[in-house]
Amino acid sequence: MATEYQDRLELFQSSANHSVLHGICHGIERESLRVTSDARLSRKNHPEKLGRALTHPYITTDYSEALLEFITPVHSRISDTLSFLEQLHQYTCQSMAAEFLWAGSMPPLLEGDGSIPIAQYGSSNIGVMKSIYREGLWHRYGKPMQTIAGIHYNFSMPEEFWALLQQSSGQEEISAQDFRSAGYFSLIRNFLRYSWLLMYLFGASPAVSRSFFADGGVQSGCRRWIKTRFFFLMRRRYV
Repeated sequence: MATEYQDRLELFQSSANHSVLHGICHGIERESLRVTSDARLSRKNHPEKLGRALTHPYITTDYSEALLEFITPVHSRISDTLSFLEQLHQYTCQSMAAEFLWAGSMPPLLEGDGSIPIAQYGSSNIGVMKSIYREGLWHRYGKPMQTIAGIHYNFSMPEEFWALLQQSSGQEEISAQDFRSAGYFSLIRNFLRYSWLLMYLFGASPAVSRSFFADGGVQSGCRRWIKTRFFFLMRRRYV
């Protein structure tokens, strides 16, 4: 395995293959809570100036009506991705009246479940189903757990990357799609193997409001989440 890893590093370190890596696609989905000037969760509806959360391609909501989610298009240059995300932030801040985007992952002051409005997407079938799904998350994990803002970094490798890797691996007897799928699943397994370290380095919050742990709802929600996650990881390993 170490030899295979070294061979692949040498393959893409070759100057003749550098152009293959330039086609990597990047995208970001970033969440942020709308808050008031006194650091409390906003109870206002999704701002009309931001369009409809159900259909807008770049600005929507996640669990709560106050939890905005910004979605960038796919870019081959990271700088373009970050620039687009910055423009989304700027436009959103200009469209909110007396509200701010909370910078941290952990929420500000919470005042019970009643202070956390579940996202609404209109009266269409898909809109109602999205809200009902979030009602289920409330009963399973508790509302406070759903106010944690996260960020998703999406990327994909270009077709030329997989073709070159497959040729060098001597696995041309399988289809390109199967080879590509196996490669992505290998990447996912390695991510899960070291996800605890990534969360420790990049997901640990230095401070959390006591209101997040009020009424014991979060503790029980955390236990259920950990049990579910543990079962999933064990199943991935042994099944």
